[in-house]
Amino acid sequence: MPHVKQVQVTFDCADPRAVAQFWKAVLGYVDPPVPPGFDSWDAFDASLPAQRQGAAWACQDPDGVGPRLFFQRVPEAKTVKNRLHLDVRVGVGLTGDERVHALDAEATRLEALGARRVRLLLADEENESCLVMQDVEGNEFCLD
Repeated sequence: MPHVKQVQVTFDCADPRAVAQFWKAVLGYVDPPVPPGFDSWDAFDASLPAQRQGAAWACQDPDGVGPRLFFQRVPEAKTVKNRLHLDVRVGVGLTGDERVHALDAEATRLEALGARRVRLLLADEENESCLVMQDVEGNEFCLD
């Protein structure tokens, strides 16, 4: 049985670079190294056939711990709720008002990047509070 070494999360989107820029700012990720023979990702992108220019972008954890994120242009618009989403863990170990305050503070930072708040789910008998949000193209994610 093969041993999985890495996981990549792929986003379908209209503007891969814009969505990647958002997630880089959210997570502190960086662009991967520029391919050999190119001075920049812009130069690499310009070398592609016209129909492939701007069609993909990626970012990665600078420490190599988190999964690589890949963004690919697709022709169809987002129409339904995501079946998979990222949880951005900003309230680990916090409970009650302290947790809600941490979620709110991070949501405010992310709104300045283009995110949108959807709804706050307050703690119940089973789960701590979390805040459902959307990225710059409407992909849902949670602050938890």
